Amino acid sequence: MTYRAPINDILLSLNHGAGLAAAVEAGHYGDFDGDITAAVLEEAGKFASDVLAPLNKVGDEHGIKLDNGKVTTAPGWPDAYQRWTAAGWNAVSGPEAFGGQGLPLAINAACTEIWSASNVAFGLCPLLTLSAIEALDAHGSAELKKIYLEKLVTGEWTGTMQLTEPNAGSDVGALRTRAERASDGTYRIKGTKIFITYGEHDMTDNIVHFVLARLPDAPAGTKGISLFLVPKFMVNADGSLGERNDIHASGVEHKLGMHASPTCTMTMGDKGGAIGFLIGEENAGMRCMFTMMNQARLGVGLEGVGIADRAYQQALAYAQERKQGKAVGHKGDGMDPIIVHPDVKRMLMQMRSMTAAARTICYATAVALDVSVRAKDAKVRADAAARGALLTPIAKAFSTDVGNEVAYLGVQVHGGMGFIEETGAAQHYRDARITSIYEGTNGIQSIDLVTRKLGANGGASVWALLDELASTIKQVETSNDPAFGTTGAKLRDAHAALERSSKWLLERLASAPNDALAGATPYLRLFGATLGGCMLAGEALAAKANGEAEPQRYVALARFFAENISVQAPSLEKTVTESAEAVTGADAVLAG
Repeated sequence: MTYRAPINDILLSLNHGAGLAAAVEAGHYGDFDGDITAAVLEEAGKFASDVLAPLNKVGDEHGIKLDNGKVTTAPGWPDAYQRWTAAGWNAVSGPEAFGGQGLPLAINAACTEIWSASNVAFGLCPLLTLSAIEALDAHGSAELKKIYLEKLVTGEWTGTMQLTEPNAGSDVGALRTRAERASDGTYRIKGTKIFITYGEHDMTDNIVHFVLARLPDAPAGTKGISLFLVPKFMVNADGSLGERNDIHASGVEHKLGMHASPTCTMTMGDKGGAIGFLIGEENAGMRCMFTMMNQARLGVGLEGVGIADRAYQQALAYAQERKQGKAVGHKGDGMDPIIVHPDVKRMLMQMRSMTAAARTICYATAVALDVSVRAKDAKVRADAAARGALLTPIAKAFSTDVGNEVAYLGVQVHGGMGFIEETGAAQHYRDARITSIYEGTNGIQSIDLVTRKLGANGGASVWALLDELASTIKQVETSNDPAFGTTGAKLRDAHAALERSSKWLLERLASAPNDALAGATPYLRLFGATLGGCMLAGEALAAKANGEAEPQRYVALARFFAENISVQAPSLEKTVTESAEAVTGADAVLAG
């Protein structure tokens, strides 16, 4: 089946669950006209359905080919990319001064979900270019911006992130790629990077690589890393392309999924060193790179949402068509569609509700990041920046876990046919798996949440968010709508569990840090289950208040999530606060 963007669900999530409408009304978005949001997303949905979705299976089956340092993408890929840039999709949130449309990141986030749902391997390319744009715009010199930024914003050239090396994965400080100063103010980069997404391809005539490397006199660890812009082709004074730089793809990975996305080993220095240009200051590369990584982490979370929605849509269509068995009480001839069976309904509702919760968490992150740079008031910007920082690891990890779980259920709904490649359910499952690994594993996100984000500003961001969630819970309880069932009670229990766990972790970080780290992953899940449940309840209340079509379906969705997912929160609290020794004391078992 093809893909259709769920525009109504996206708009409700974006405007009400994530708070875009309220932020626009408060004046935080300047003269942005929120009325254009629906039109932009409708067009994005059409492009995704008509151009990108038909190439999803093609890309999976054909993959990519490396020959003499050149990568050939799947049939239709270069043409689709040219149509993509011609339609202006790469420039949605780019700075207007460099050819962008200047629309909010939140709008681009919704588009990113749509691209990921229709063709996640294709969407990976512009996702990384967006991160490159952010880093160059924030930290690059005026001269580098003049040469490269407009080309990246329009999508005429693409960008990459080059961090990982054979001995430096999550521990970036262990990297060995070297940078040497040249007399002309440039640098010569030598080394090898692995797992570089779209490091080489045939969709554009130039690729702008952002490479982490270490200078000869640099301090050890992450404090001695610098960031360099390394173009595939040098750029002449008139803007035309010049000589090929000393960087090439020396290998490509053969992967479980994402077959159409080239994952390259990039080699620099075979001919004396790739010419690089410093971004920011020497030895301050990690600060610059985090601008890219945080943007990419939100983008990867949205990949999880997109894959989940695509898997759900396909599973729903299959369940409506596939006939097997009879509904309880059915006395007629013939079999019923499997969607009549309660366990199939349960799986489909779990898929849809978890997707919806992850969607709103990601959109809320984007809105916070928008307000952190767009609002006029300094305190509003600072609070929004802290909110965005808090939500980013949750958006990345919770949403990609959801993508994996929903894709898993999608295979299960298909039964035996889900295990057969021709249905496409298996592709979603394979493609989803990497999302919880790259751009910082989900374990790293959990550690970041507990060790850096939870205690920031004395925990002010967490307590402020908890206050907002408590307000939503109270509104559910006082609505007296029987369709909510026990939603209010379940969310209140989850909220209390999250509050207690947060306080416990803050205490343990000072006195027993390993205990806190042992509970980091279940804590992030607890946070997502509580936050997602409250956000879905808020959307349901908004749907009722604003006269949305069939508002009770949003109430039913919120109820299912609260009574099936948020209800797990108290147990997750016990895992966080009572099971640390089961992890920290496991050495004897793990010794083999």
